[in-house]
Amino acid sequence: MTTRPAPVILWFRRDLRLADNPALNHAAETGRPILPVYIHDMGPGVRRPGAASLWWLDKSLRALDDSLKARGSRLILRSGDSEGELRRLIDETGADAVFMNRLFDPDAFARDADIAHALKEDGVEVKGWNGSLLCRPGGVMTGSGGPYKVFTPFMKALLAKAEAPPHTLGPREIDTPTSVKSEAVDDWSLHPDKPDWSGGFDWTPGEAGASEALSDFLSKGLKTYSVGRDRPGEPGSSRLSPHLHWGELHPWRVVEQVRKAASDGRVPAAEADKFVAELGWRDFSTQLLHHFPRMTDTAFRPEYDAMPWLTDIKGFNAWKKGLTGYPIVDAGMRQLWTTGWMHNRVRMIVASFLVKDLLIDWRKGEAWFWDTLVDADLGNNVQNWQWIAGSSADASPYFRVFNPTTQGAKFDAKGQYVRRWVPEIAALPDKWIHAPWTAPAEVLRDAGIGLGRDYPKPIVDHGEARDRALDALKVVTRSRQPDDDSDRD
Repeated sequence: MTTRPAPVILWFRRDLRLADNPALNHAAETGRPILPVYIHDMGPGVRRPGAASLWWLDKSLRALDDSLKARGSRLILRSGDSEGELRRLIDETGADAVFMNRLFDPDAFARDADIAHALKEDGVEVKGWNGSLLCRPGGVMTGSGGPYKVFTPFMKALLAKAEAPPHTLGPREIDTPTSVKSEAVDDWSLHPDKPDWSGGFDWTPGEAGASEALSDFLSKGLKTYSVGRDRPGEPGSSRLSPHLHWGELHPWRVVEQVRKAASDGRVPAAEADKFVAELGWRDFSTQLLHHFPRMTDTAFRPEYDAMPWLTDIKGFNAWKKGLTGYPIVDAGMRQLWTTGWMHNRVRMIVASFLVKDLLIDWRKGEAWFWDTLVDADLGNNVQNWQWIAGSSADASPYFRVFNPTTQGAKFDAKGQYVRRWVPEIAALPDKWIHAPWTAPAEVLRDAGIGLGRDYPKPIVDHGEARDRALDALKVVTRSRQPDDDSDRD
């Protein structure tokens, strides 16, 4: 009588794909049965996904289950404490190995290390791989052996050292025991209800959706990416960020496809290089947070925690709702709420407005983005907010205050973006679309707009707010210690 070998637990997290999945490939190489499992762990210790992220997770898990079923397998769903559920699976099935692709967010990384240590003590083999980044944190270091704190030398070193793993499609068939119980994704209530605010979420989560999004970008937006990425009224962005966050495609596959498009002459090489650098920024943000975990809650440059932030509940609520009176800001915040995503250029504008025009703590903005973005990635979210606040390692100086009016006029000159998301002022001529309060009374009347009635007046005067922000910076400057070396390397 042949004894069935003990299965390998394949622990899915943010690697919801079958192609180019190192943990899956190594599990298949063992020749043993595989238990693909996703554990919905909403307990303490690791930051919980926001509501928009849970919407995406719901669809991506369903897509992954369909892909597994097409290969004779299925996705086993469990909820609860991660270690506890893994141990239950081990007890139920006799599994003696857990394979996974690593998470590098500080809390998740520490939790996984604790789980691996505890299981190994009980004789369970635990192995992990990098399945989400171009290079794992620690794989690229400075000459002195420390982590990079400046992006440009980091990117140069990454491109010189990191190598793409071989492209794999995953096993054609996956042997999964049929007797293992699974929960139903419907029972997790990941999709919003009462009310369902996701009606404008125009996305196709899952590995197939990621592949389609990449193909679409290669044939359209990549050709003029360096310009299009700054034009919110045009389809110039890749829209790959949520697919990358949830691991529905490997970043190296994106790099290879982008470079191939350039080598084939379909896109200019400079455009391909620009987009690859954006993928590098994602790596840079993740490795920075991994090496400096305090960044989630405190400023990387500690003197910036002396910033005299204001408690402006009314202003914060106006910002969240897209009712600040500054059209480009309001358009961005409404796009975010409606679609779960915001154009990159506009993210910088709305963040600058919150932090500098309203003098509201960047952490409040980061928390709002975390809850409302389908691509909410901890490293990117924290790093980008601190970049705007001037408090990160390689940050935009705080004294560079975005003027929302001129930013709108420069990057949305014809007002397509504003007119889509702020329809109540759509009838304004281009000249006034980004500053309705400056329009003559007869222009407002002809457009059927009453400021303060149909659309709010600006909640702050930008010039006065800029002066206030620069005065606040003086507090930071005075608090800086002479031996502060946070900007070195």
